[in-house]
Amino acid sequence: MELFFQTWPNLLLIFCRMTSFFVVVPFFSSRNIPTTVKIGLAAFLSFITFGIVGASNPVPIDSIYVLLILREILVGVLLGFVIYLFFTAVQIAGAFVDIQMGFAIANVIDPMTGSSAPMLGNMKFMVSLLIFLSFDGHHYLIRAIIDSYQWIPLDNELFTRIYNGQISDFLFKSFSTMFYLAFQIGAPLVAAFFLTDLGLGLLTRVAPQFNVFVVGMPLKMLLGFLLLYLLFPELPSLFQHLYVTAFDSLGELIELISKPQPAAP
Repeated sequence: MELFFQTWPNLLLIFCRMTSFFVVVPFFSSRNIPTTVKIGLAAFLSFITFGIVGASNPVPIDSIYVLLILREILVGVLLGFVIYLFFTAVQIAGAFVDIQMGFAIANVIDPMTGSSAPMLGNMKFMVSLLIFLSFDGHHYLIRAIIDSYQWIPLDNELFTRIYNGQISDFLFKSFSTMFYLAFQIGAPLVAAFFLTDLGLGLLTRVAPQFNVFVVGMPLKMLLGFLLLYLLFPELPSLFQHLYVTAFDSLGELIELISKPQPAAP
């Protein structure tokens, strides 16, 4: 018990990282999951992690302890945000398609986040989440946050990385990769709609009496649903590539924070 009371500040720091991670990371951050379940899971995993790494290097409670709490919260948010960032690529790809099909004016409420989301993007996001769970992706997320203490200990140098601009450079790179993947997912439908608009434009020039606004929208909707039906079996392979990229980026972030700072000359 004496050892526990000496190291319980470490437990609080671990709990801060765990809680902030589950607040941001996909599936666990869903509004459908009760808050008590999230806090209970974070507390349970915190005790497990504390039994592994928490008893080493006790942290005293002093004026610096508030900064340590802030640092652990930032670490958890960054780890969860990198995974969530690549999941939003699915919704952005759906938004590209919704704009072309005319569904952009009929956005729906996403039950996962409580915000407005495109219809096809929300559908693809749900499918990607189900495929992610079928791959036991939530187990990999839990394992990643527990193993992060082996690479990013409680005495990490996160503030130094932020001051040097390494974290911001990594986030900009992740944003560009996310938009690239979003366009890659929605490219077949976007290209088909572009060719459809080109054909309708040529038809309007050839036959000006042809009302393209009356025929164009239903035609693009039918074409969009047909292409979705044909491309749906290929979604698991696309999403699998998305998951691999997300976990690779998570590993790069952990390596970026954990690698030792080069010594000054």
